[in-house]
Amino acid sequence: MGLRAEIFEQPAVIRRLLRDQRRTAADIAAALRRADPAFAFLAARGTSDNAGRYANYLWGAVNGLPVALAAPSLFTLYRRPPRLRRALVVGVSQSGRSPDIVQVVQHGRAQGNLTLAITNAPRSPLAQAAEWVFDIRAGRETSVAATKTYTAQLAALALLSAVWAQDEAMLRALHQVPSWMEAMLALDADIARAAPRYRYMTQCVVLGRGYNYATAFEWALKLKELTYVAAEPYSSADFQHGPVAVVGRGYPVLAVAPSGAVLASMRSLLRHLYRDLGAELVVISDDPELLSWAQVPLPLPSGVPEWLSPLVAIVGAQLFTYHLTLTKGYDTERPRGLHKVTETV
Repeated sequence: MGLRAEIFEQPAVIRRLLRDQRRTAADIAAALRRADPAFAFLAARGTSDNAGRYANYLWGAVNGLPVALAAPSLFTLYRRPPRLRRALVVGVSQSGRSPDIVQVVQHGRAQGNLTLAITNAPRSPLAQAAEWVFDIRAGRETSVAATKTYTAQLAALALLSAVWAQDEAMLRALHQVPSWMEAMLALDADIARAAPRYRYMTQCVVLGRGYNYATAFEWALKLKELTYVAAEPYSSADFQHGPVAVVGRGYPVLAVAPSGAVLASMRSLLRHLYRDLGAELVVISDDPELLSWAQVPLPLPSGVPEWLSPLVAIVGAQLFTYHLTLTKGYDTERPRGLHKVTETV
C-alpha cells in the first residue's frame, strides 16, 4: 500500500478506532479520574510530537489539564530526569520503538505516576513500559511519511478527552470526522491540478494557531520530508513578531484558518499578507472571504468544530504535499535519507 492509498484509508481508520476503542478510552478515563493528575508530561518525536501539540490545546481547553512536552534528552543523554509528581506521563509513538520515548515513560512509572502509551504497536517496548496502552488500530503503515497514524493519534487524544469529560456532544461530533475527511478527499483532483503552480517552490511558511498550531507543524514536516521544501511552521501570532519580514510579493504562505476562536486574528493577518504584501496564499478554511484571497483555496466542510478541525484540515494538506511531490518528480515512497522507524536516544 502506498502513500496515496494510506491517505484515502483515513476515514475507515477513524471509524474503526471509534468503534473498537471506546471501552479502552473509558477505562483510561476512569483511571484518570481516580489519579486526578496535576498535569500531563508528553514525550514524542516527529509526527507524534505534532499530535502532542494538539493535546496541549485539547486537554488544556476541555479537560483543564496542563500539558508539558517532554525533553527526552534529559532522560537519555544528560541522565538528569526531572522530578514528576502527580503527572500523567504519556508516550506517543507510531512504532513504540524509540528508546528515548520509552525511557521517559519508564522513569515516569518508576516515580509512581500514571503512564499511558498511544501507539500503533501494542506489543512494542513503549507499550510494555506503560501501565495503560491505547492501540490506535491504524493497521500497517508502509509509507515513510506518516498519514493515517497521525490522524489516528489525534482521534485517540480526542476520544479520550471526550470520554474523560463525559461530553456526549463531543462524542457525536467526533463520529462525524470520517465523513468530513471524505469531503476533503473529494478535493483530490482539484489539488492535483493546482500543484504544478508550486513546482519551483523552494521555501514557504505554514501558519496555524490554537488547535491548528499542530497542523502547521505537521504540514511543514510533510513538505520537508517529501518535497524538500524549506517549510517553516509558525503560530500566526508568533509570525508577526519578526518572521513576517520574509514575506514579499509572490512569497508562498500556507495557512489553516477554520471558524472558531482564532478566525478573526487569522483573517487580519492573511488580509495584510494578501493585500499589503502580495503573498501567494494556499488556504484551508471554511470562511468564504479567506478562501477568496487564496490562489489555491482548499475548503473545509461546513460545521466542523474548531477542536476537530486538525483531523480534517490535515487531509487537504497531505493531498497537497502528495501531488506537489509528484509534480517535482520525487518518489513519494522513498524520501531521501529517511526510514520508516527512527530510533533516537
